[in-house]
Amino acid sequence: MNENIKRATGLLILEAVNSNPNGDPDRESDPRQRPNGLGEISPVSFKRKLRDLVEDEGDVFQAICKKLNLAKDDFKILESRGRIRANIIKEMGENIKEFEQEKFLKSQFVKKYWDGRLFGNTFLEEGGNKGYIKTGVAQFTMGLSVAPILIQRHTNTNKAGVEEGKTQGMAPLAYRVVEHGVYCMPFYINPSNAHKSGCAQKDIDLLKALLPYAYDHTRSAIRPDVRIRHAWYMEHENSLGSCADWKLIDVLTPKRKGDDLMKPSASWSDYDVPVTLTPELTGKVSFVDLMENL
Repeated sequence: MNENIKRATGLLILEAVNSNPNGDPDRESDPRQRPNGLGEISPVSFKRKLRDLVEDEGDVFQAICKKLNLAKDDFKILESRGRIRANIIKEMGENIKEFEQEKFLKSQFVKKYWDGRLFGNTFLEEGGNKGYIKTGVAQFTMGLSVAPILIQRHTNTNKAGVEEGKTQGMAPLAYRVVEHGVYCMPFYINPSNAHKSGCAQKDIDLLKALLPYAYDHTRSAIRPDVRIRHAWYMEHENSLGSCADWKLIDVLTPKRKGDDLMKPSASWSDYDVPVTLTPELTGKVSFVDLMENL
C-alpha cells in the first residue's frame, strides 16, 4: 500500500483574529490555553474539520473528487455521529485473525473509511479486529501559539427570552475569543503504517487538497476568522526520510518581533515569518505551500 507514499513533514501556520479556534470543555469553552499563556489547538479539533468537509459531501469535496478523479464511496467517515458499532465491526471482518493481514486489507472497512485508513481508528475494544489499524499514516500534533494569547469574554444577548415572563435572554461571558494569535501545528506523513491501515496515495492526495479549506468552509459564529496563512508540505526523497523533521519545523516557525517575546500580538505584522528553507535543507525535500493551490 505504501509503495508510492513518501515520508512528509508538514507545518500549518494559523492566525486567529477575534475567534475561538478551539474551545476547552473543562473551562466553559474558553479558548484552550496553557498556564504560561500560550494558546492551543488540539489535533482532534483540526481533524474534525477535515472529516466534516468529507462527510458533508459539499462543494469542496465534490470539486476535489472531480479534480483528482476519486470515487466518492471510497471516502466515508468512520468518526461520525449516529454510527452503529455492530455494523462497523462486521465491516472490519469479525472472523479475521490478527495475522490475516492481506484478508483484512481487502475488507469493506478498509475500502470504505478514509479517516480510518489515514488517521487510524479507535475500534480496538473486544469484538473488533485488533490486528492492524491502531495508529494512522497522518498524525497532527498540538497547535501551539508563538506568543501568549489575550482572551476577551463578553455576554451574549438574545432578544427572545429564554424563560417565561422574560423579554430578553442573556448568556453571561458566553462569547469568549482570542483577540489575536498565531499558531503552529506540525503534522507528519509516516508511510510505515500504511501496510497496516491500507492507506494509499489517493488518501494523502485528498488530505493535501482539503487542507487549504479546513477553516474557510467550516466557519462558525464563535470561529469566524481563523486563517491558514501557510500550509507547508515538505516531501522527503523516500519513505525513510531524507532529513530530520524537527529541522524543517524549526526553520519555518514564525518568531515574535520586539523585546518582549511573551507579549500577546495584535496583528500578523508582529511576527517574522520565514518562507524559505535553508540551503542545507533545500536539496533534501520538495517544498510547497498548499495554500497556493486555492
